[in-house]
Amino acid sequence: MRQNESENEREREREREREREGKNEKEQRHEVIAALADRRSDVLIVGAGPTGLVLACDLARRGVRALVVERSPELFPGSRGKGIQPRTLEVFHDLGVLGEIMRWGGRAPIGMTWQGGTRAGEYRMFDDVESTEDAPYTGPWILPQWRTQRILLDRLRELGGDVVFGVELTGLDQDAEAVTATLIPTGGGSPVTVRAGYAVAADGGRSTVRRLVGIKMTGERVDPAPMLVADVVIPTLDRDNWHIFPPAADGTGFAALCPLPHAQEFQFVAQPAPVGSEIPAQDVRALVAAFTHIRAEEVTEVRWASDFTVNAALADRFRDGRVFLAGDAAHIHSPAGGQGLNTSVQDAYNLGWKLAAVLRDGAPEALLDTYEEERLPNAAAMLGLSTRIHRGEERRGAATRQLGLDQRDSSLTRETRTGLAEDALTAGDRAPDGRRDGLRLFDLYRGTHFTLLAVDTPLPDRLPPLPGLRTAQIGPYEVYGRGLYLVRPDGYIAWAGSATDPLDASADDLHAWAAQVTQPHRVESHG
Repeated sequence: MRQNESENEREREREREREREGKNEKEQRHEVIAALADRRSDVLIVGAGPTGLVLACDLARRGVRALVVERSPELFPGSRGKGIQPRTLEVFHDLGVLGEIMRWGGRAPIGMTWQGGTRAGEYRMFDDVESTEDAPYTGPWILPQWRTQRILLDRLRELGGDVVFGVELTGLDQDAEAVTATLIPTGGGSPVTVRAGYAVAADGGRSTVRRLVGIKMTGERVDPAPMLVADVVIPTLDRDNWHIFPPAADGTGFAALCPLPHAQEFQFVAQPAPVGSEIPAQDVRALVAAFTHIRAEEVTEVRWASDFTVNAALADRFRDGRVFLAGDAAHIHSPAGGQGLNTSVQDAYNLGWKLAAVLRDGAPEALLDTYEEERLPNAAAMLGLSTRIHRGEERRGAATRQLGLDQRDSSLTRETRTGLAEDALTAGDRAPDGRRDGLRLFDLYRGTHFTLLAVDTPLPDRLPPLPGLRTAQIGPYEVYGRGLYLVRPDGYIAWAGSATDPLDASADDLHAWAAQVTQPHRVESHG
């Protein structure tokens, strides 16, 4: 039923968008960009892909004024980054979009290999993982990127934000107090200068922002042959499997067709592929016929197509003064293993609460240094993982789910306990989910606050002066172990204390830690 309901949904959504705007798009862009010159934003976000939209949502719910500009006239139309990993689903739970993500997505179908037009057998690309109390989401969850972005944009608008489409960044300068950006409508018009406290490059692998601030990328060509990715409609092909067409005997040619949930399309990937700014539909149909048993005329629609070269590259640094790089602007992955979009979401999720802490809560400016400190090593690790999977050197195993990423080496992390078991949950780890004493931990953590969790131990009388701090006390929970855990707004354990230490000593240490991130605020109790 949902598949029929969603037929041509993108076209209907675009029409509704035009009706909502109620005036000529070019005229509105000119009016909006002129109005921008009269106000200052806290943060300028360049790019309305998943990275920019996640960051904008996170800032909006924290009361931070963000200006999001996107060069294209509308959201990205293709399915490219379709695999959402469990850690990203946890982020989406926190941002309030998980319901829609689950509604429109689906589990990755079992692979089916083909040889000579005949099914050759199942191929399981991903390990079967059961949901657990501490890690409730499994994956990858398949959702075309265009729909992920639409869900995020709808959420941003619910939170009072929006995106200015059809606006290009052409200049960027910074001083001790702000960045100054030059913007111009892509359809023509006069440039406008805007000021913002900080700027974030979320404008992709060919980032204009990265070029303007002079940050270099270091990397390698992972695969010499170009690839094609396209969204195609093939009514004659079943949607029960992820169809895989291995290379021919001479080692050339590879293709795959993945059915996209609640839609008519398959995502078609082929290598080698033609290269060009525009790939005609007949070329896509010809590749389908060349690499599979499906005839060209069975491809009734080609809704989107793009070529790309498989590169792996990492920015030499993620910050230049008041300018930050995030997402593909900071790291470019092979699509193998589904790490690019997910790593990008983690960038935005890490940066959002830190920008808000500095802009709204009086946190020291030095807190922003921890963005690069934490994200660059993690992005490098995921980059290496993607490359190894692409080259067949590693399976799509537990590391791809990103639940094991940690901040143990961060200067923001403090573990005060000693004598822990090797597999013990420690400061720097992701804070697991669970249900104890009528409380779901992910619901406790959800929001813009820090959380102090006492597991089988009392809470200290003197609480740290963290804004909106929530506290909770639960009984024994083996996943955590006995102790005190301060959970950051992005779901990592920032500080952990022993229940056997004097509570006053723990409170003193926790107060000292809190000085890194905030000024005194009211404390909210839950438990």
